Amino acid sequence: MSETETPVYGPFFGVMGSAAAMVFSALGAAYGTAKSGTGIAAMSVMRPELIMKSIIPVVMAGIIAIYGLVVAVLIANNIKSPSDGYRLYTGFLHLGAGLSVGLSGLAAGFAIGIVGDAGVRGTAQQPRLFVGMILILIFAEVLGLYGLIVSLILTTRG
Repeated sequence: MSETETPVYGPFFGVMGSAAAMVFSALGAAYGTAKSGTGIAAMSVMRPELIMKSIIPVVMAGIIAIYGLVVAVLIANNIKSPSDGYRLYTGFLHLGAGLSVGLSGLAAGFAIGIVGDAGVRGTAQQPRLFVGMILILIFAEVLGLYGLIVSLILTTRG
């Protein structure tokens, strides 16, 4: 391999991909947990028997962080020094993989938080809303799953 294919700054992009995967997905999970948690707290004042049923959005938000953790660990385990043959191409793939799962996890966390907050408050007033809330939460969660799938494909390419 030539010096232009393995520059000294190549691993920087891989490290940034690993960091982006964890940071952005954790931000999404934290927002989803906090926003849903405020809805649960407000709802539980009037209907404390629904607390355990209303925890579902918080669990789903936490899964988003797991997606980011999986990709961050996969990327971190594949980072090598430039002298060991870590190419710039691989660094860019790892950056793309991290951004893919991280940003889609951020978006999914925001969606889960907003739906979870409104959903648990609405379910406290009208229990028939529960199934609709769960379906919307599933569609929000799958956005993070799409990012995970793309990032897993990208990490296996390098």
